[in-house]
Amino acid sequence: MKISTKGRYALRMLLDLAEHRGEGFIALKDIAARQNISKKYLDQIVPAFHGGNFLLTNRGFRGGYQLARDPGQYTVGEILRLTEGSLAPVACLEHDPVLCERSGDCMTLPVWKGLERVINEYLDGITLQDILDRQKERADI
Repeated sequence: MKISTKGRYALRMLLDLAEHRGEGFIALKDIAARQNISKKYLDQIVPAFHGGNFLLTNRGFRGGYQLARDPGQYTVGEILRLTEGSLAPVACLEHDPVLCERSGDCMTLPVWKGLERVINEYLDGITLQDILDRQKERADI
């Protein structure tokens, strides 16, 4: 499994919104400048978060984006699943139930299922707030 640029930039975008959440709606151009990411690229990422309870939007002069929830309620796993589609380490685990004709006899399937479980537990155990807190701790040292 390899996290794409889209997934990494989406996480950075949401972390930026979390970090600046007390400042009202944040324009993508401001996020782009702070994160050194093209605004056009961010424009392509934002639709992944429409629907669902991820972002609040405001159009117009003071338009932009805000997190719809507290940063402690967003997990890295949920963000990456929205942008990457799947966090499965092998293609056969991208469907439930497993569609592979060999799944009943596959000796390695339990290995891949275990890896997928560890990946999901790890990424679902980290919130945006956790990342901000760790960064603050590093800055205070």
